[in-house]
Parts: sequence; C-alpha cells; structure tokens
Amino acid sequence: MTRVQATEPGLDAVARWPVAIGVAAQLSGISPKMLRHYESLGLLGEVQRTGSNYRQYSLADVHTLRFIRRARDMGFGLEAITELVGLWHNRRRSSASVKRIAQRHHDELTQRIEALQAMQRSLHTLLCHCPGNDRPDCPILDDLAHP
Repeated sequence: MTRVQATEPGLDAVARWPVAIGVAAQLSGISPKMLRHYESLGLLGEVQRTGSNYRQYSLADVHTLRFIRRARDMGFGLEAITELVGLWHNRRRSSASVKRIAQRHHDELTQRIEALQAMQRSLHTLLCHCPGNDRPDCPILDDLAHP
C-alpha cells in the first residue's frame, strides 16, 4: 500500500490506498451493492484484488465512482453514464460527443418536466372541482374512471 496525497474533500483523510469496498463506498457516496453493480458493468475497469480475493479500490476508482454518482444525481441513465465514463477517461475525446449525450438528456428532461406540469395542471383542476365534503360525488374519481 502506498501513501497518496488527495485533493478532494474526504479523500485526503485516507492515509493508505487502495481501500476496501466499504471505504470506497463511503468516500464515493455509493452503496457497496451499487459499487459492485457498476464494477460488473465494467465502469471501473479491472479492480485490484487481495490474495484472499477481496476487492481493493484505488484513488482513481473512487474518482470514477464519484463521477458516476454525480451523473446519476443529474438523472443520466446507465447507458449514458457508460458513454460519459468512457469519454472522461479518453483524453482524445471530442467535447461534441459529450455535448451530444448531455443535450439528449436535457431534451428528455424537458419532455418529462412538461409531462409532469401537464399532470399537475390536470390534478389542480380536479382539486378545484372537488368539494371535499361528506357527499360521495367526487370529480377526481369520476375523471380517473374514464380514460
């Protein structure tokens, strides 16, 4: 194990790298189960193993896991994240490739937001028409019963 100088918050507290799965998960904000899943998808490349076959994660692995977590926080799907990780590691990438992925995601988010806003408007209208009293008549249920 070697001493590593880390510059990101939380990573500088680790005196020795590589680290076990629990530490890597904690440092990256990803559960050990998801970490194993991302590894199985090939997002981390070859993960070092001890003689007892325990996973050992490098500083670079934790950086990649943080990248993945941030991409997930922004709503990117696994397919897009796989592409983005590949581009991030490829120094000969073109920013046009990255922008294409981000633009596609932006457009999908815009469509989903518009659909949610339409649902919100419909529900608001139904709420305004429902008296909310002790009578059984309910325009909300009537609307839901008719496609």
